[in-house]
Parts: sequence; structure tokens; C-alpha cells
Amino acid sequence: MAKQLFNSSEKSNFILNLTEEKYSKFASFGLITACFATSIMTAVPVITGKQMYALSAVGLAVAGVICMITALIGAMKKYIDKRTLVPVCTFGFMLLWGIISTLVSDDLNIAFYGYTGRGEGLLAIIFYACFFFTALSVKREKTVTTLIGGIIGAGLLNSVFAMIQVFTGKLSNYRMISMEIQANAASGLAQSPLFLAMLLTLSLTAALIGFVFFKKKSGKIFCIISACIFAFVMMFTYSLIGICGAVFAVISAVTAVIVMKAPKINLLSVLSVIIPAALAVILVQCGLIGNLTQYRLYDGRILWFADSYYRISASGNYNSDVVDIDDTFDVYYHLNRKAVRIAESNALFGTGPEQLVFPQLYTFGSAGENGEMSDIIAENKGTFDKVYNEYIYTAATRGIPSAVALVVLLVSILVIGFRKFSKNRKWQSLCMLILASGGVLLFLIGCSNICYSAVFWTVAGLCCADTKEKQS
Repeated sequence: MAKQLFNSSEKSNFILNLTEEKYSKFASFGLITACFATSIMTAVPVITGKQMYALSAVGLAVAGVICMITALIGAMKKYIDKRTLVPVCTFGFMLLWGIISTLVSDDLNIAFYGYTGRGEGLLAIIFYACFFFTALSVKREKTVTTLIGGIIGAGLLNSVFAMIQVFTGKLSNYRMISMEIQANAASGLAQSPLFLAMLLTLSLTAALIGFVFFKKKSGKIFCIISACIFAFVMMFTYSLIGICGAVFAVISAVTAVIVMKAPKINLLSVLSVIIPAALAVILVQCGLIGNLTQYRLYDGRILWFADSYYRISASGNYNSDVVDIDDTFDVYYHLNRKAVRIAESNALFGTGPEQLVFPQLYTFGSAGENGEMSDIIAENKGTFDKVYNEYIYTAATRGIPSAVALVVLLVSILVIGFRKFSKNRKWQSLCMLILASGGVLLFLIGCSNICYSAVFWTVAGLCCADTKEKQS
């Protein structure tokens, strides 16, 4: 018999009567939305060619609101247990410190909503917390399996658009990555090739592990085909992240087979990464893609010129007298070193969310003092809005206390995830632990973004969730 509060109806008391099974299905819907919503909404500006980048943030908001409701229900039902107290409290501290950082920042609008074309202000961080808390509340192993499929599906959706971009140069902001170089770089629906490489790292890893452990033949075929596509597309991001991501996925697949003592024949799945990646390189070397005749990494030109400067005017163009834009190590070293200095000068509360470029501005240029902020920023040569190390970026924009909290949060997630797997020895738990570990490592050479981070924080929550099989 359904429970009721006083004389109210059963319908109005659905939370009271929500079982773990029903809640997990509800949460699964919210988390699947988190994986897809941002990419789906980004398809509009990609297809139309119009700069309606705010729609990407709308997609994040839709998923965020759904998971905000789900997270509140999970808290009311006490589905978040004491063993996750450290990550829960740490994330809460990050939110509180982010609010303070927002309030003391130069531009409250950017700090809260994020810069147009990025959308990673305080509101996005709140939504990430909702994804994390919702995933943390999941109680059924089946939901984890569903989400693994969702992560692979999100990668496929992006890869379909990426393939069009690579072979036609259409639907892309990265056909040209300099005034002379036509690379047809793949960005999918992730806003940037580097962001796409981050997402596909998780999707590729999930596909390889899924191939090993999915029981149905159709599931295995789906996973292996997806893995081939992901590996092929990742090479066309022309990025260090793409190379490292592919290597991580291969190592993860081998590790999963060994740890779970799966049949060794499954190790052949790594060929689904090696062969497509090699094919991509051969196509470039043969001059069949753009005007390239040699495969190489273009991190600097993509992240600085093609993305932040040309696409959304979030930074000035690079200064060739200061940094060698074609030297990947030099670009990352330069960004990290300068961001560390900014963090040291704004140690307590940072520059404010999404405002890393502000302390670097030195001229109003032809835009004038009353000009549009995007025009002013673009006039400041050598400035940048993102540093591709999330830990340094967090310290610089939201203060060193936030960066410390982020490290504590991620370490606690991995510790809880490891203990969970050691206890239940489920392949789903191992998969989430590996994906969360990959995300933590990616933050060393990549930065948070609304396409990737929605998936990552979902994975992080599932890594800690106290899931179990449905009781008979």
C-alpha cells in the first residue's frame, strides 16, 4: 500500500513512494540528458553556421535542472551515504568559494553565466555538482551499464559531425587553423578539437571495456565499431590530448582484461585503436585531407588562434616573438607559467570564473574604452582565456583554496571508487574507476568544458555510487 502524508493523494507523494529502482531510472534519464544535451544544442549553430553559442549553455541548463531536481530527491531519500561525505563536502566548499569568487570578480555576468562560447561560469559549476550528486545517489548497477552506453553514444554523435568536418571541411570552425593551413580539424559538437579529444578519450575507453564485458553479441559489435570510429576521429583533433587519450584507452583495455581475468583474446580489441589511428595518419601523409602533406600536432594553433581568438574573441592572437606556436611543449609551458603567475597574484579568490584574460589586458586598442569587451580582448595580442591544466586554471580563476579542494575532491573520488571495486569486483565499477582516473589525468593537459565535464562529473559520481543488483 502506498504511503501518504496526512490526507494528500498518492500522486502528490510520489517522492515518498519512490523506490530505489524507480529513482535509479529517473536518475538515469537525467544523467543521459547530461551526456547528450550540450552536444545536441550545439548542433544548431554548427549546422546553421550562425554564432548562437549560447544554445550550448541552454543544453547544459536543461540537463542541470533535471539533475538538480533528481539530486534533491536523492538527498531527501538519504541515498547519499556517509562514506561519500568527503567528496560531497568538498564539492560544497568549491561551490561556496566559487560564489565568493564570483561576487568579487570584475564582471558578474561573465562570472555567473560564463563567457559566450564557453559557458563555464558559476552556474555551470552548480550544474556539474548536480550531475555528480545525482550519479552519487544511483543505487542500481543497471543504471551504470546504461550510462556506459550513453557515454559511447555521446562520442558517436560527436563523431558523426566530426567525420563530415574531416572529409568535407563543412560544419566546422576549424577548416583553417591558420591563414595558410587547411587541416579540416575535427571538433564535432564539442566547440573545440581539444575538447572533442577529451570527450572521445572517455568514449573510446568505455567502448573498449564494454566490448570485453557486454554479454550480447550486438553490444560487442556496437562497441568495437564505435572504438574504430573514435580512434580514427581522435587523430584528426591534431592534439596531444588525442594521442594521450588513445594510449590511455589501450592501457585501460589491457588492464581491464588482466584485472578481471577475462579471456586473453579480448586483447585484440586494441587493434580497433591502432589500425584506424594509423589509417588517419596515412590519409594525411598522402595529402588527402586539406592541404596537409605531413601529420603533426597543432595544439597551439587550434587552442589559441582558431578557437579563443578567431572563433569567439576570448583572447588576443598569439605573439610569435614570445611563443613558438608550432611547438606544443612551448605553448603549454608558456600558458602554464603565465597562469601560475596570475594565480600567485590572485591567490585567495582568483580572477573570477571565466575571467583569466582580464588581468592580462593592457590596451583598449581601436575599440576604445567603451567598446565591446570581445573587441577589446581581441586587440590584446599574446593574451589567452584558457590554460590547459584544470588545476592551474582553477587556482587562477577561483583561487588556490578552490584548486586544493578540487584535488582533494578528485583524490577522494578515486579512493572511494577503488574501495568499491575491491569490495564488489564488478566490471561496471572497474570501468567507472578507470574512466574517472582518465578524467583526472586529462585535467593535467586539458581544461574543463561544458561538453566533456558533464560526462566526467557523471562518471565521477557513478564511481562512488553504492550500486547493487536488483533484489529478487
